[in-house]
Amino acid sequence: MPFLPTRRVVLQGIALLLASTALPRLSWAAEGGRLTVAADSEPRNLNPAIVASNGVFFVASKVVEALAEADYSAPDGLRPLLATGWEGSDDGLTVTFRLREGVKWHDGAPFTSADVAFSAMQIWKPLQNLGRSVFANLAAVDTPDAHTAIFRFSAPTPLQLIRNALPVVSSVVPRHIYEDGPIPDNTANVRPVGTGPFVFADHRPGQYYLLRKNPDYWDRGKPLLDEIVFQVLPDRASAAAALEAGDIQLAAFSAVPLADLSRIGKVPGLRVITQGYEALTYQLVVEINHRRKELADLRVRQAIAHAIDKSFVVNTIFLGYATAATGPVPQNATEFYTPDVPAYDFDPARAEALLDEAGYPRAADGARFSLNLLPAPYFNETRQFGDYLRQALAVVGIAARVVNNDSAAHQKAVYTDHAFDLAIAPPVFRGDPAISTTILVRSGVPDGVPFSNQGGYANPSLDALIDEAAVTLDTAKRVALYKAFQRDVAADLPLINVAEWSFTSVASDRLENIANTPRWAVSGWADTALMP
Repeated sequence: MPFLPTRRVVLQGIALLLASTALPRLSWAAEGGRLTVAADSEPRNLNPAIVASNGVFFVASKVVEALAEADYSAPDGLRPLLATGWEGSDDGLTVTFRLREGVKWHDGAPFTSADVAFSAMQIWKPLQNLGRSVFANLAAVDTPDAHTAIFRFSAPTPLQLIRNALPVVSSVVPRHIYEDGPIPDNTANVRPVGTGPFVFADHRPGQYYLLRKNPDYWDRGKPLLDEIVFQVLPDRASAAAALEAGDIQLAAFSAVPLADLSRIGKVPGLRVITQGYEALTYQLVVEINHRRKELADLRVRQAIAHAIDKSFVVNTIFLGYATAATGPVPQNATEFYTPDVPAYDFDPARAEALLDEAGYPRAADGARFSLNLLPAPYFNETRQFGDYLRQALAVVGIAARVVNNDSAAHQKAVYTDHAFDLAIAPPVFRGDPAISTTILVRSGVPDGVPFSNQGGYANPSLDALIDEAAVTLDTAKRVALYKAFQRDVAADLPLINVAEWSFTSVASDRLENIANTPRWAVSGWADTALMP
């Protein structure tokens, strides 16, 4: 009989793993102490000004600050950080930011408007995965004094977009560290220097990231924690065991498997939290390579959509922690969402009829054609959906071969080499379609940009609609254009939106001031406290 480890053995093993990282001991205090957090990945680049993604923000947002952060109750849903205020001109050609005074970089240099201008013009606009679309028309940043930055645009740019984008695309980095040499090669991309509540201290690959309290933080009396340790635990079962053993105090981003939530939520001293992700809605998307002849046919794409049982996906893969998607804007984005879009009910018979009509009958072996299917490796759910989609396609005569890669190989295959037919992606809706959604279908995106249209899809009328919305200042008209955008995407299916979901956190009862912003998991945690 094979050896089956007991729960005690598993917990002991996790404790030994955590101890092996050789972190220095630190005693607990009501104010202070060390918070240990599960981390299931290690981003190669920790500069959120270049890579605006949740995996980067999770660590780096405590070190590198944006101009503003999302807030449940603040005006416009924004809490000032490095900017204390902002206003746009009536013609949409300028946005003026008033910057916080008395802020220092972690190396002691003063934070000024020159840092904002450099970040915007040298990084956000040309290099950042999301900023290149938000700031596409940014022509210059004027700095009349050390605490004023005036963004000048070559075409009208809605203040609504800029406000919605600030938490995501406006991470500011120090000019004096980045101005010499190639920005992508700068060592600060892996050991970031910021103005945030915590200072980057150490990274042991495969073990942990260590952040320490910034004693000169501009918000006096904060942060409340002395240290944050992001413990690398790629195995989600390990994260659950470490929580139960008391070796970590937080597992965010559904680091605990969904199937374990019911049980672990009953463990004394632990609680399951679904708040703090409202501005981080993930979308389960089937990316399509339109260079493939079969997939360039709308009827084939419609057939694939009809082959997917969204209810099964929501209830079986996500265990009910998701919602069936209708299109590229999630239902909780009430400002922009419309349900008035073409729908594709689960209907395998209709899928078969469409494939026949498109000229792809079943061969003697029952297959119509074969495809390579690449599920993104970031979450269990994307991998599970890849297996489900393979089976669903087989039912209608499409033979899909699942190709599993690690994160780096997957991104290169899909977004640089275009070596895929179908791919499973989890893009994030970030409050405004222009920030991270239109880039999924807009043509002309350079190779290598993650979570963008790398499937070769080109629709001039859809591009024109996207471009018109990007320069429409009237809020009502802009919203109407994005509702038309949803209808057009659902009709032409450049990609297939399957589900949308948020995440869960499992936290110790000792942890206070958590989940108190709609982006809490990727915010600065200056007010987070660990009680004795």
